[in-house]
Amino acid sequence: QVQVTESGGGLVQPGESLTLSCVVSGDIAFNYYRIAWYRQTPGKQRELVGEISRRGATDYADSVKGRFTISRDNAKKMGNLQMNTLKPEDTAVYYCNAYRIDSPPANFWGQGTQVTVSS
Repeated sequence: QVQVTESGGGLVQPGESLTLSCVVSGDIAFNYYRIAWYRQTPGKQRELVGEISRRGATDYADSVKGRFTISRDNAKKMGNLQMNTLKPEDTAVYYCNAYRIDSPPANFWGQGTQVTVSS
């Protein structure tokens, strides 16, 4: 059984930094998976923050570009979301998504971790 577990959320002040981690456990060929980070606030749709490809190419939402960095460690089956210069509007539950679109397709989600940016 594959599990995705996020950690690292918490309460920070505006301008501070936070790093979220996502560990994927179970029988999974992690190298074949893309890692995406999403966030969601109450009453709104889940929003794609960014993702990293199998080969390490990254893409980000305009709202976080230049502030957030996604990385991965295939040996540890881990993805990271480094968040700098946090703003109150970054407050959300952040979710890690490990997925592959080739054969066989697969899609796994974590339970989410709360990030609150407030003074």
